[in-house]
Amino acid sequence: MKRILLLLLLLLGMSLAQLQAQDEPRNWTVNGYLKNMQTLLFFNDAYPDLSQGKLVDTFFQDNLIHNRLNFRWYPDDNWTVRADLRTRVFYGSFVQASPGYGDQVDDVNNDYFDLSHVILNERAWVMHTMLDRLYLEYVNDKLEVRLGRQRINWGISTVWNPNDIFNAFAFTDFDYEERPGSDALRVKYYTGFASSVELAVSMFDDIDEATMAGLWRFNKWSYDFQVLAGYTRGDWALGGGWAGNLGNAGLKGEFTYFLPVQDSDEDPAFAATLGLDYSFSNSLYASLGYLYNSEGGIRNSITGLFAFELSARNLYPYRHALFAQATYPVTPLFNAGAAIIYSPVQVHALFVNPTLTYSIRANWDLDLIGQLAFDQEAEGYRSPLQAVFFRLKWSF
Repeated sequence: MKRILLLLLLLLGMSLAQLQAQDEPRNWTVNGYLKNMQTLLFFNDAYPDLSQGKLVDTFFQDNLIHNRLNFRWYPDDNWTVRADLRTRVFYGSFVQASPGYGDQVDDVNNDYFDLSHVILNERAWVMHTMLDRLYLEYVNDKLEVRLGRQRINWGISTVWNPNDIFNAFAFTDFDYEERPGSDALRVKYYTGFASSVELAVSMFDDIDEATMAGLWRFNKWSYDFQVLAGYTRGDWALGGGWAGNLGNAGLKGEFTYFLPVQDSDEDPAFAATLGLDYSFSNSLYASLGYLYNSEGGIRNSITGLFAFELSARNLYPYRHALFAQATYPVTPLFNAGAAIIYSPVQVHALFVNPTLTYSIRANWDLDLIGQLAFDQEAEGYRSPLQAVFFRLKWSF
């Protein structure tokens, strides 16, 4: 019955999207997308085989069908209700080789309230749905109040965000453009044209699970600055950031210091990032960045890049990381790009991320994406994991 209800909801959302094309006035909107992504995973002496008790070579082929419905209702000029439904179907050899895959998916990106459900959980098939946005918002002149599951976006930099203490995200999770949200109350007051004060608190039962903080944004010397202070999951947090121009280039940076409360077993942590980006006259876009992450390691394998415990306190598996990216529109419809992250630590971890994007038509996109992981051992560089993603996206 739940599967039937979900399919009916998906069909209803697409029908409403078609109704929007009519010219009649309305106080609601609905849009979204449907994606199909084929994945090829290659493990080189890196996949744990429990039957043999060692790491082995293997290959997996997986598929992901990903639907998103974004609903907005505007009862009047001041109030907005938002509800976004994310539904995914996973199937293939990797799902089949991963016992409990459905439970793993259900644990990711949920928050205080359990707004997700595993509809189908078979040996090689998993169907999962989640409301990753569900909030009520009030806006009146200089005041904004938002209650519910939302993204509290305090980050400034492109790749790593130490200021994003409510809902950190991973650069490698490219298929989740909307990024995770938090069940929280956020109040924002604009004190000027380019300045504001913001207070936010997440839902919690135990103070060790809480995040509550304030953010002050202001403009000075043609730069946008911000300062944050608060408490997050057992740490006092103090940070800041800036965004502006260095000549014709963009310059961004942010940092946060995490100080454990009394009697905590954790050590203090510090994360800071600096980024520079520039658009050339021929439309080539390039960016450089650096991350210092005191919680990161220096010897751990690169395969941990896809499995480490992500938080604003620990944004990357390694203590240092250098980032470089370039994108170029080969034609108006075809874009090519590549990103590289290198960690100058003992294992010399390297992550390479080439991308090709082709716009078939106004609402159809085709992507070819690679993720290649390298690290160094006694015998030299090796690549324990390579992934290739082929994605077709229809937006409506």
